[in-house]
Amino acid sequence: MKALVVNLSLFKIGWLASVFTAAASMPVVGTIVVGIAVVAHLWLSHDSQNELKLLAFAAFLGLIWESLLVASGIVNYEASSILPGVAPYWIVGMWVLFATTLNVAMRWLRKSVFVAAAAGAAGGPLSFLAGEKMGAVSFADPALALIIIGLGWAVLLPLLVNFAQRNEDAAAGAVLDQA
Repeated sequence: MKALVVNLSLFKIGWLASVFTAAASMPVVGTIVVGIAVVAHLWLSHDSQNELKLLAFAAFLGLIWESLLVASGIVNYEASSILPGVAPYWIVGMWVLFATTLNVAMRWLRKSVFVAAAAGAAGGPLSFLAGEKMGAVSFADPALALIIIGLGWAVLLPLLVNFAQRNEDAAAGAVLDQA
């Protein structure tokens, strides 16, 4: 229970810091907070090497997906990216931060691909809507943007959950092979 509370607390602190500082045009501050949360997560992890693989995969997915949203004009981040048409670093950092929950607080998503897809379809747009209300992101067409974000997260969250599970299973298998 303690690990769950710590994991959720680190995630919430990082999420709020990232969104508030991005809205205030100071995303580097939020990114530093996210970095501290990620380092704390890795330090507390039983298998930081495999956690790093998951976090790298999440960063890759986040960069690709968010860059598609930016390049297509579906979303606009107020704290814009360094390169036009590419997702800003702070939003990619939030993908990494979210991935820190997949083996702890959000482990329940492994129950079923449908559970993960439904959670992504609902949670993705809700998170973006909160970010929009806080001033960190805007949408050219809010309804269309939220639908596309929901569809994207309905696919991407199960991919992340599957990667987390397979990564953990592979690590467990490697340990058994060594025994």
